[in-house]
Amino acid sequence: MKWRGRRQSGNVEDRRGSSGKGKLIAGGGIIGVIFLIAQFVLSDGDISVLDQLQDTSAPTEQRELTAEEKELGDFTEVVLADTEDIWNKIFAENNMNYREPGLVLFSDAVQTACGGASAASGPFYCPADQKIYMDLTFFEELRRRFGAKGGDFAIAYVMAHEVGHHVQNLLGTAGKVRRLQQQTNQTEANELSVGLELQADFYAGVWTKYNQKYLSEGDIDEALSAANAVGDDAIQKRTRGSVNPDSFTHGTSEQRKEWFMKGYRTGDISQGDTFSNVLN
Repeated sequence: MKWRGRRQSGNVEDRRGSSGKGKLIAGGGIIGVIFLIAQFVLSDGDISVLDQLQDTSAPTEQRELTAEEKELGDFTEVVLADTEDIWNKIFAENNMNYREPGLVLFSDAVQTACGGASAASGPFYCPADQKIYMDLTFFEELRRRFGAKGGDFAIAYVMAHEVGHHVQNLLGTAGKVRRLQQQTNQTEANELSVGLELQADFYAGVWTKYNQKYLSEGDIDEALSAANAVGDDAIQKRTRGSVNPDSFTHGTSEQRKEWFMKGYRTGDISQGDTFSNVLN
């Protein structure tokens, strides 16, 4: 992605120099990482359950960021600025006002309005404070353990997906889904969650369409590789050795790639009905 020398968002809070070192109460280590990635990666769900995993009240360690970490922070600020510009434009075109989300970069553990979380949760959006939280080491885990290609646009895709959850929050879609989930059984609640996640992928594709003048060769492949790696079927095959569609909460690899590409091809937010009229 062509990002150097461009506008950076002022809505980024970098906490990476202050790392929580509280002990993991449960689900720690690789098992905890894999479980939490499967449950929470790219999701705007209720992460308060993570309070039981991380004692975020423990003292923190201060450290200086490396040059590579600083550059990565600069990159995320440019990507967030691009999402601000584009979603402000899209909302204005539809006679709506866009409220820009915040982005918090952290290491190890973080406190949010949705509860405490460890780095193992992966990137997530908290609707209670309208902020996206990211431990950027997640992307190395995504590449090393789940087979994603890596590259800067994999990060941009994930950020755009989380901003997609913010858009759902602003439009009221996320609230409708949560209310319906409380009124139905677990299988149907999971299906609604899949619809929410696939729509966020679609919105990421719409953003990419609007932002394509800044794309570099291979960027779309990087996004599709990341989407493929975090499909429910791909994660379950790697972690369980089998697949249970009734437990899907994010959609299959093919669904995630399909909805991202639909957003990218159309650039039209009205084409993103992933719920088959369930919410009407």
